[in-house]
This record gives sequence, C-alpha cells and structure tokens, in this order.
Amino acid sequence: MELPHRPAGAVRIGRQTEEVDDVTAMVGRQAQAAARASDVWKVYGSGEAQVIALRGVSAEFERGQFTAIMGPSGSGKSTLMHCLAGLDSVTRGTVAIGDTTVTGLNDAGLTKLRRDKVGFIFQQFNLLPTLTAQENILLPMSIAGRKPDPAWYQTVIDTVGLRDRLGHRPAQLSGGQQQRVACARALVARPEVIFADEPTGNLDSRSGAEVLNFLRNSVREHGQTIVMVTHDPTAAAYADRVVFLADGQIVSELIEPTADTVLDTMKKLDTPAEVNG
Repeated sequence: MELPHRPAGAVRIGRQTEEVDDVTAMVGRQAQAAARASDVWKVYGSGEAQVIALRGVSAEFERGQFTAIMGPSGSGKSTLMHCLAGLDSVTRGTVAIGDTTVTGLNDAGLTKLRRDKVGFIFQQFNLLPTLTAQENILLPMSIAGRKPDPAWYQTVIDTVGLRDRLGHRPAQLSGGQQQRVACARALVARPEVIFADEPTGNLDSRSGAEVLNFLRNSVREHGQTIVMVTHDPTAAAYADRVVFLADGQIVSELIEPTADTVLDTMKKLDTPAEVNG
C-alpha cells in the first residue's frame, strides 16, 4: 500500500526557545526531546476495511513537560501514545525515546526500552492483588534485577503520600490510593518518559484530582516527562500543553490550558463546519 506524501513539518511540543539559526534550533530540540514522532503513519487493515489511524504525525515532547493529548473518539490519540511508547508499531515514519530509535527494534529491544526508559500508568491500576503496595511499586525493578536509588525511592513515596499504606494490599486501598501506587511504580525507575492512558478514568473527582496533582508535581518538582491521553478537559488543564488530534492529524495546541479553553477547542473539533465558517 502506498501512502500519500506528506511533508514532515514537526509540531513542537514544549517551551518555545529563541532560535539563532535552523541548525542550532534542530540540535537544541533533539537534545531536549524525551519523545519524538517524525512523519508517523499507522494503518490498520487493507482494501475496503483499511483504517488510517495516524496521517503523517510529527511531534516532539520536551523533557520536564506535562503534555495532554486530546481529540474526538477515533482521532488517533491513543494510537499515537501506543506508537510513541513502543506498544504498537508504525506503518511508516520514525519514533524515538530520548536517543533510542524505537522504530525497528526487535522484541528484546522493545522489552529493554519499556523496562529502562518508559513508565506506564493505565486506567486500570494493574496491581497484583497478592502483593503489598511497596511490593507492587518495586515489582518491575525486581523483575529486571535492579534496585531503586534509596533516596529517590523515599522521595517518590513521600510525593505520592502513601508511606502509611506501603504494607497494605490493593483490596485495602481506595481507588485513588491504588492509582497513586501505580504512579509511584512508574516513577521509581526514573524513566525517560511516563505515558498515562486515561489515568483518572476510573476515579471519582476527588481521587482524580489527587492523582493529577501528583503527576503535575512530579514534573514541576522532579523534572519528570509525562504524556497523558485524556478525554476530560479538567484533567487536561493540569498539563503544560494540550495537543489536539482529529482524523489522525495534529490540528491544534494550547499552552497553559484551562478547562474552559480545552473545552472550547474540543467543541470546535466536534463541529468542523463551524471551524471552516
């Protein structure tokens, strides 16, 4: 299958910097990017059943930034995150995490990437019910035969505010506490980037706010990079940037978003006739 040609004009996600010249700007962006997609296409099926989920998406996500990805149902937002994280392959284009090119990695390479450079937070908490909170937090590093930095581990535990719950099993924790355990599990290994897929989708508003505050603080206080897919304008307002997808393409971006500005943008994406006048 031949895909239509699309110039790979990158949409930059992160702080704007003064560009002295094109070469300096390119080097600076690459040095700061925790994750990059370049002219990424993702196609499912063929013939009449073919679905183009991503259409030449180019984007950079800088280190130490909290970015939300939003869009109508079927816009490609989850597909983009899965491709960035190495959970799904791309049909064409390249994806990189830090200085590692994800595209073309074999299974062993992808396993190492997800173990060493990527953290995940999902809507479902994915905690093992027979393990304590502490054991769940340390499980991925234990499987990898690694030990966390003791000082950093204590910082993470204090940040999530669960020191008095470390000996409890998931069934003894509230939904918000379980998700904070999942957040700590993602953060403790100090990954290059954390991908969060609807992390507050199963939480009430209060618990959701606790988790979102933790994510934002991990960026502001500890320099973590987070890319979050969400459908909730209130959740997106916790981010530094919001990137909007429609029909598999990045169509808009907000800097320092509020729930109102996010909602207004989403309304425009849902009513294309109004946007086009």
